[in-house]
Amino acid sequence: MANTPLGDFLPRHAERAVVEALGDTRVVLVNGARQCGKSTLVRRLAKGRTAEWRDLDAAVTRQAALTDPDGFVAFPELMVIDEIQRAPELLLAIKAQVDHDTRPGRYLLTGSSRLLDLKDLPDTLPGRMETIELWPFAQGEIDGTADRFVDAIFAEGPALRHYSEITRTGYADRLVRGGFPEAVARDNVRRRGRFFDSYVGDLIARDVRQLAQIERGPDMRALVRLLAGRSGQLLVANALSTELGVPASTVSRYLVLLEEVFLIKRIPAWSRNLTSRAIATPKVGFVDSGVAANVLGTDARGLVRPGGAFGPLLEAFVLMELARQLTWSDEPADLYHYRTKDGAEVDAVLENRQGRVVGIEVKAASTVRAEDFKGLKHLADRLGDDFVAGVVLYTGTQTLPFGDRMRAMPVGALWEVG
Repeated sequence: MANTPLGDFLPRHAERAVVEALGDTRVVLVNGARQCGKSTLVRRLAKGRTAEWRDLDAAVTRQAALTDPDGFVAFPELMVIDEIQRAPELLLAIKAQVDHDTRPGRYLLTGSSRLLDLKDLPDTLPGRMETIELWPFAQGEIDGTADRFVDAIFAEGPALRHYSEITRTGYADRLVRGGFPEAVARDNVRRRGRFFDSYVGDLIARDVRQLAQIERGPDMRALVRLLAGRSGQLLVANALSTELGVPASTVSRYLVLLEEVFLIKRIPAWSRNLTSRAIATPKVGFVDSGVAANVLGTDARGLVRPGGAFGPLLEAFVLMELARQLTWSDEPADLYHYRTKDGAEVDAVLENRQGRVVGIEVKAASTVRAEDFKGLKHLADRLGDDFVAGVVLYTGTQTLPFGDRMRAMPVGALWEVG
């Protein structure tokens, strides 16, 4: 894969959504992980406009915001405020401004935590603010490809076909690279690892501590390592508590903090009451596969060796690519996983607003067997006509039929079809 120089701006799929929101919404928040490209994106969008830029990472700017919130946000044209979570008190002052002047596109904010979940938030600007998630690069943004699998599978169902030339080794390379712009730009594996080390260390030392005073930093770091090893698997707080020797209440609080700073994401369980034996435990995935692989101390070669972590990391990688894509797809849908107490499971369940469902299994192998569709057929039998298609994403190259509405398809279809 070609190296991406740091100076190059890769177009982001979220750009269209931000532009549209600025056209009809008074306050627009671009929210996402640190170092995922939020500032680069908003600078690009503010270019050519009369705009005032305020960076709350700068101590003097932050002090001014806290001292005089009303004066800080008083500006007749577009104001860009970077890292708004550092001074959430500004939201009340912004509310007063946009209630007085209701023109769209007054404020463009960025945030590196789930702002609306912060404790003691003075106001969430209901009806006045639109939030747009920005993730680390999706594979299609890196490759310059379509990234429209969600739209295509709901529109075409089992008629969707795709051929991909990506090999198993190629997928492993993508997993360890991840999607952070700084990591994508580094071909040197050792230097990329240094970026990941610094990223996680700084996130815990600065952002997590800003949100809450954690009692034991080493416990948080140990939890991050355990979660990396469980990426793509069920999230059971009590099991983590036992392994860490930390109270379950502390583990639960730490998990919330890691979600708030976009290091991990929970995938909720899906049921629709089809069976009382469906379990409600969520799955956990690292937002960036490169971070997870680095925490585990593995490289691309280590991933594909027997006993390597390729399988679970590939599943989490697919879940996160789907989650990214759902932020810009035209088909509104939600992402879940499905598992019953009887052992039937589907790695990913996409359900649109009409209740139509696509089931997705992830296999790290380059071949697929009929039994790999067991969970998907279980789901199809219970959903009937609401079941659109069952797809096993695998590391082979061809799309292959496996019965009524069942298809094996290359993982690369996620970002290569459109």
